[in-house]
Amino acid sequence: MITKKRQLEMALQAIPSHPHPDPNLEQYHTPASIAADVVWNAQAYGDLRDMKVVDLGCGTGILALGVALMGAVEVVGVDVDIDALQVANSEAVRLEVQDKCRFLNMDMNDFQEQADTVIQNPPFGAQKAHRKDADRRFLEKALEVAPVVYSFHLAKTMEFLEQIVKALNSNVTHVFNYNFPLPRIYHFHQDEKREVEVVVLRIERME
Repeated sequence: MITKKRQLEMALQAIPSHPHPDPNLEQYHTPASIAADVVWNAQAYGDLRDMKVVDLGCGTGILALGVALMGAVEVVGVDVDIDALQVANSEAVRLEVQDKCRFLNMDMNDFQEQADTVIQNPPFGAQKAHRKDADRRFLEKALEVAPVVYSFHLAKTMEFLEQIVKALNSNVTHVFNYNFPLPRIYHFHQDEKREVEVVVLRIERME
């Protein structure tokens, strides 16, 4: 039983990043410290324990597995990358949460289930190969799936995000700020590592 955020972070640190990251999918691994903080906050706000939680674009599963460790009863990770999902499944076994986790190889647009909460780190436009509307599409889908959403986005797009959320008949209730490291994993990267300012929004759908 995890009772401290540091315990959660340590459990998540061993989860590998994407084995073959694709620049077109903008596959950056969420650092364990940030993942643990987001999951810990979601638990504190009553959005995880004994609930069904979905992670759209789950990658190797760091958010989904963190949620499972913190008491969600059903966790579904969705991703188009089969290699990443194989890692997520292996890690679920290692962490002994495989009985509550399902990892589905599909486009998030094809996902039709309902849940209590979505926690996601979608492509948020940190590099040129990215389609700039991707995080908006993830946000729209997330609010179809669940009434509460935690979602990562570039901080500089905050004003635009608030407009999107309002148009989706929802409210931003909390904003969490992070410096998100982007290691040099793609051929077009010039720096060994850089950081971008990221916000994680807690959003509630108005019923």
